Amino acid sequence: MTTGAEPRHGWSVLLQREWLPALAVLLGGILLHSMNVLMLATVLPTIVGELGGAPLMSLPSTAFLASSIIAATCSGLATATFGARNTYAAGAAVFTAGAMVIAFASDMEWVIAGRFVQGLGGGLIAGVAYVLVRSTFPEATWARVISLLSAMWSVAILVGPLAGGAFARLGHWRGSFVMVSVIAAILALGAFRVLPNARAASARRTAFPGMRLALVCAAIASSSSAAVVTSPVAKALLIALAVAFLAMMLWLDRRAAARLLPSDAFAVTTPTGLGLWLLLLVAVAYSPLQIFIPIFLQSLHGLDPLTAGYGVACASLGWTVASVLVAGALEEWRNRFIALGPFVMLVSLVAAGMVAGHGALLLCAAILGIGAGIGVCWAFVSQRVMSGARKGEEAIAASSVPTVQQMGFALGAALSGLAANSAGFAVDLPHEAMAHVALVVPVCLSVAAALGVLTALRLNRLFGRTAGLQDRSGS
Repeated sequence: MTTGAEPRHGWSVLLQREWLPALAVLLGGILLHSMNVLMLATVLPTIVGELGGAPLMSLPSTAFLASSIIAATCSGLATATFGARNTYAAGAAVFTAGAMVIAFASDMEWVIAGRFVQGLGGGLIAGVAYVLVRSTFPEATWARVISLLSAMWSVAILVGPLAGGAFARLGHWRGSFVMVSVIAAILALGAFRVLPNARAASARRTAFPGMRLALVCAAIASSSSAAVVTSPVAKALLIALAVAFLAMMLWLDRRAAARLLPSDAFAVTTPTGLGLWLLLLVAVAYSPLQIFIPIFLQSLHGLDPLTAGYGVACASLGWTVASVLVAGALEEWRNRFIALGPFVMLVSLVAAGMVAGHGALLLCAAILGIGAGIGVCWAFVSQRVMSGARKGEEAIAASSVPTVQQMGFALGAALSGLAANSAGFAVDLPHEAMAHVALVVPVCLSVAAALGVLTALRLNRLFGRTAGLQDRSGS
């Protein structure tokens, strides 16, 4: 395990001719994947107006999320079998196919099918991107590259709705998906030209992991169902069932010849295992922003949907700015930022609950703090996960980062829904009752951030001991 000293030329090191084309392809892929989440939300009312299917409006997003998690889970295994470049290019090609299915859809069922295919392609792109960071760039630059990958989600907040809104206003929503398919096809060709075809040394033909993927699907279905049922008891049972499905998948995966996740995934005795725990916890803590904060801003402070949406975008802005500012930190500061990140999220979540009913600006400031907290630590924790990988599991460890991120978002959505329903949430609540819900939801999710602080402290101690042992053995 190397410590990754600070590169001599800072950000300019990424502008070298040998790395710039690969960086452009990786950033383009993440931007393509992220902008489509928001682009569909913008054009979906227009699609429903033309094709019908209003009762199915939630399914395109659910299908996209489910297939993205499945594909990201398989991206490490696909990389070991086919190579990183081939898998990335295949993801872009599949994404192209999904976009074209939507562009020529005749009803909502075809839109849902196209989104499922798009999710498969996007999940492969997101998963293999981290593998390619590990195999393409020196370790000293990993934190900077991961920060740029995270920044693409903030750029998508502007590009996605803008692209979708422009085509919807012109009455040609199908054109937005044609545009996406062209961009994805260009990325597929670019991947073949500029990306290295990293392949795990232990690659070999293996049986299809059908049972493990079925358990992942069952966990997604349970957590998605928990987000829509109204009974708190039913929500709790479905969340517990989702956790049980994931635990069973991990149990089977650790005994499989070809794993979907690292063999020490979620172990508490290795940097990779603890790092994945920390990524999961901060993703859970971040998740209620996308679901309930817009409702609180509209109900408590009278903001229109667009303004409320940009208020929530403060979290993405905080994530991007914080990650870029700290990406070049020296090694001794990286440990501090790993612990500081979940602590800032903890304080900001509690603050969000306390000030939610007292002013939109105060709530937006707390939202900014939540994003800054995850931005401060995300790249460094991801680096710990990748650099601490066991021999032969480097690609799987790297691809597990976006997989765990999506799992955390899905689990956090279910938990925040459970907290909201337990507090009596309803769309037409009076101001005092909605303020109470706005207090309960972030405070309940702050428990995940608090656990993240404890996990970060243990990760730093373990990483320090491991690095010290390796230094002594090397000398």
